[in-house]
Amino acid sequence: MEINTFISHHLMEKSDFPETPSLSEVWAIYPFGSRKPESLGADELIGIKQEQLIKLYNGQSEKHPDKWVVWQPVTYQDKTRYNLHRILRAIDGNTLLSKLGAGDMASDTEYFRDKLEIWNRFAEHPYILKQTLKVMDSCGVGMELHSDKNKKHFTSSKEDDRILLEKLALEGLAVRYGRGNTVALERVKKELRIINELNFNAYFLIVLDVVRYAQQRGFFYVGRGSGANSIVAYCLKITDVDPIKLDLYFERFLNPHRTSPPDFDMDFSWKDRDEVIDYIFKRYGRNHVALLGMFSTFQGRAIIRELGKVFGLPKPEIDQLVRRRKDACPPEDKIQRAILKYGALMQDFPNYQSIHPGGMLISEDPIFQYTAMERPPKGFNTAQVDMFLAEKIGLFKLDILSQRGLAHIKEAIGLIKANRGVEVDIRQVERFFNDPKVADQIRRADTIGCFYIESPAMRQLLTKLRCDDYLTLVAASSIIRPGVSQSGMMKQYIERFHNPHHIPYLHPKMKELLEETYGVMVYQEDVIKVAHHFAGLDMGEADILRRAMSGKYRSHNRFKLIEEKFFANCKEKGYPDEISKEVWRQMESFGGYSFSKAHSASFAVESYQSLFLKTYYPIEFMVAVINNFGGFYGTQFYFQELKKAGGKVVPPCVNTGAYLTSLHGDRVTVGFVHVQNLERKTIDRFLAERERHGAYLSLEDLMERTQVDAEQLNILIRVGALRFTGLEKKELLWHANFRGKRMEKVPASAAIFAEEPLDFILPKFPRKPLEDAYDEIELIGFTLGDPFELADDDRNGLTYVRELPKLVGRQVCLMGHLVTTKPVRTVRGDYMAFGTFLDEKGDWLDTVHFPPVLKQYPIHSGGFYRIFGKVVEEFGVYAVEVKELGKVGVRR
Repeated sequence: MEINTFISHHLMEKSDFPETPSLSEVWAIYPFGSRKPESLGADELIGIKQEQLIKLYNGQSEKHPDKWVVWQPVTYQDKTRYNLHRILRAIDGNTLLSKLGAGDMASDTEYFRDKLEIWNRFAEHPYILKQTLKVMDSCGVGMELHSDKNKKHFTSSKEDDRILLEKLALEGLAVRYGRGNTVALERVKKELRIINELNFNAYFLIVLDVVRYAQQRGFFYVGRGSGANSIVAYCLKITDVDPIKLDLYFERFLNPHRTSPPDFDMDFSWKDRDEVIDYIFKRYGRNHVALLGMFSTFQGRAIIRELGKVFGLPKPEIDQLVRRRKDACPPEDKIQRAILKYGALMQDFPNYQSIHPGGMLISEDPIFQYTAMERPPKGFNTAQVDMFLAEKIGLFKLDILSQRGLAHIKEAIGLIKANRGVEVDIRQVERFFNDPKVADQIRRADTIGCFYIESPAMRQLLTKLRCDDYLTLVAASSIIRPGVSQSGMMKQYIERFHNPHHIPYLHPKMKELLEETYGVMVYQEDVIKVAHHFAGLDMGEADILRRAMSGKYRSHNRFKLIEEKFFANCKEKGYPDEISKEVWRQMESFGGYSFSKAHSASFAVESYQSLFLKTYYPIEFMVAVINNFGGFYGTQFYFQELKKAGGKVVPPCVNTGAYLTSLHGDRVTVGFVHVQNLERKTIDRFLAERERHGAYLSLEDLMERTQVDAEQLNILIRVGALRFTGLEKKELLWHANFRGKRMEKVPASAAIFAEEPLDFILPKFPRKPLEDAYDEIELIGFTLGDPFELADDDRNGLTYVRELPKLVGRQVCLMGHLVTTKPVRTVRGDYMAFGTFLDEKGDWLDTVHFPPVLKQYPIHSGGFYRIFGKVVEEFGVYAVEVKELGKVGVRR
């Protein structure tokens, strides 16, 4: 602990080690030549390397035999890896390997040496060996692994924790289920018993404490992860997922057989998360709390690029080597062969320490007992262990995560209250599930901006499943994941959804268990369900099987025993062997890519909350999405969606605008944050001056009160932020630059009387129709008006997206504004792509570009395209299979 505390202090304060450490019960060993033996204290020693023994003469060491020990630093594994060490030092120093100096790396002797070799080299100095063995025998690590080292009690004792948790859970039960629900009561009692037996009372109460702090501060949150399988968590309002309604098993979260600790995932807005973390540090003590560390490792192509740089290869040669790194034939070039050789050694080698995305540790004893800590830029103490080592030590993590979707919801609620005077209770999710307008919104896949369900693939899936209810959305949130879709099970699920009466179930019991998911094991809980109800395994064993099926503990002896028990139970129940083997095979194949139903249910709850806001308050919701810069699409397309919802979008304004996009009624003023090259200090200056002394009266008033420089003022004028003056941009630019030069010549001083500005009669400046649009594209990145006004196309022969249902199988021509593309590899290794476009009427178009077409007609970044192809349909989703693609020019 003392060493960890010492190291942590100097790492966190970024201070050098002292010449003499003030540590007790710790040996301090100094390099040979830096101290005289007679000057050392009782616990201070001199370390001497093998190659330094020649410097011992005249018996100087024998006068103080108890002050000398063998010093054999170990920096790399063996001589073979000495060159790898040099390469890593060059990467760390961002320099060429040939430019490394002696002080930049360890010596060529700092590797694990044979014990006998060291013994023989020091044979003439037996007192050094004797003292070394004494020091080694006096040192040790007495930490018991895999024992609970988390904060033991939330209150004063385990019993008080149990009583408090039971009291709060039963109070929450009455709120969630009403009084007299015996099924829910029995489930709560069962969970409380297991929680108490496994010493998780304090863990639940700590999570509840964090949740209640968030509620008091008005922070919106979502509790998800396997913790959503717990009815106790639901009753405590840690989660909003009803485990009885969704048939979720508590054993998926916590059971006596589970060898790794469970955890809660708590999502907060990205704006609120740091304050929540700060609360946990202050509430539970900085010496007992740490963010969890993690280690980034060298991988794949990045290794080749790093090695290519330190060996001095030109970029084209590095690019070529990256492309050919998996070729069967090694390159002829010696340096390239060396790069591949050392690249193989570097694979999975630690690169640098970073911070786990959300994990926090809260220990009973000071955390320095187990690890040293660092303090990254955000200022929170971070442990030098990752989640796997923490788990081995016995420290369970609590995940405090952030996401933009929650910020969308929180800000939308605030905007609705400010703009309409309406308070929205966003936690009334049951009401949202049964709202017909929200159902219609999902069915039409009108979900742009909504958490987790706005991507092109997800909108297509919602349409294919005719999704208009919570349970279908839960399933969609699971089967959209890459493993399911790539395995072909997503397509099978959709087909079975549309033909539920023609599903070949293996056994009547399997129909009973999987009828909700049409015979497909969509969720991890389905594996548990089948193992328990079909094969008769208890819930704990079923969860071990589920974990093993996903790749964890597959080689574990317990897994083998459970496999044997599975088949023995099936035989005892009278199932034919071929049925049992097929069920097992399906469990194995599904378990590898299945997703937690609790996760999906939590995602679906948040999706419904977003959908409700988008359905009833679309303008406020889209402004919130824009202001939090999160989502699948670029900002310009959220502005398009905002206009489609009825928002009247106007450029930034120094008198009515703000740093972020602001809303008054249906009038939306673009925030200054979107104006490129406009400095934050300039924005803060004129907003603060406006706050203190009121709106600006004229260009001259703005210039005098803010002293804004010419370049920044020109940006404000060109983006339209001074339109309140009633002057055209070119006239404003002329006045601003003329007056700016006069102000440079006259020293700024406080005038007693304001001077009348010089007035000029200027000629009428010519104005082109698209000037504002091009200014906005240059300064904001996109036009605030109709982007299709820029398309240089006569619109002859065009079809529109809303006409596609009547044109299936026919050739059509559309014009679309490119939104996004998704390149994918075919089974043959060729590239194809899926495209998403917006047509002139504001409807979204999906396109398919097969390899030959994509090669002949590549999709370039942004802009407008004429799209020629055939209309195709699959389960109600209409798309265009592209045959030709032509870029449309822009008007000048």
